[in-house]
Amino acid sequence: MNPEPSGAPGPPEPSGAPHAPGAPDAPGERGTPVGRRVFLGTLALGALGVVAAPPLQRGLEAFLGGAANNDPTGLTGLLPNGGGFRYYSVTSSVPHRNATNYRLTVDGLVDRPTTYTLADLRALPQTRIVKDVQCVTGWRVPGTPFEGVRLSALLDAAGVKADAGAIRFTCFDGAYTESLTLAQARRADVLVALRMQDKDLGHDHGGPVRLYVAPMYFYKSAKWLSGITVTKKVKPGYWEDRGYDVDAWVGRSNGRDDEPTS
Repeated sequence: MNPEPSGAPGPPEPSGAPHAPGAPDAPGERGTPVGRRVFLGTLALGALGVVAAPPLQRGLEAFLGGAANNDPTGLTGLLPNGGGFRYYSVTSSVPHRNATNYRLTVDGLVDRPTTYTLADLRALPQTRIVKDVQCVTGWRVPGTPFEGVRLSALLDAAGVKADAGAIRFTCFDGAYTESLTLAQARRADVLVALRMQDKDLGHDHGGPVRLYVAPMYFYKSAKWLSGITVTKKVKPGYWEDRGYDVDAWVGRSNGRDDEPTS
């Protein structure tokens, strides 16, 4: 979000400028965060192409495609694009992770801190959810399948302490963060997602693992998920620090009246 404002919606769906094939990822590599004003300005340009006549939209797409080659933020790859997703990131680059080097930590106020590999997560019971995806900036993608492990299952496995009240999510882009209350995190429609649209999550969609919060605007569904930390209180995430609502229920927050997604 991520307002997808990712990971991703807020803002839309994110994605950083990908590395050249085979280029190594520097340890601890992180990009430079961008602000809400820059993001929304670029998004408005993308939205113009959606409502304009096809020739104008094709011209806009050509312009954005060329501009993307010289865009360190990745914001020229914005949503929406006709019948689906386009992508952006809040950093200038995002490291790639795969089955060999991906790790997800569950820590904080838990009895059993745990680190999961991608194989570990794939071996757990999977849940498939098909809901609309709604971005806080207005675009919507109907009937989008997500599949993964219920976040509540990972919390139960870790043993949440009695004084816990919230969850803090961190991402391996080095910048994006999100949060939920413990009650929100335990909903059956909140996943640690491994698949989207019946395919393994690719890098542009926040893979190999992202958060999916079905009833909230897409910026809550953090891409490139790397850490789940149980805390006492909610700490606002990346886009909340820039003015978006912490409790981002679709149709009941951020001054919007969209149809609920879950």
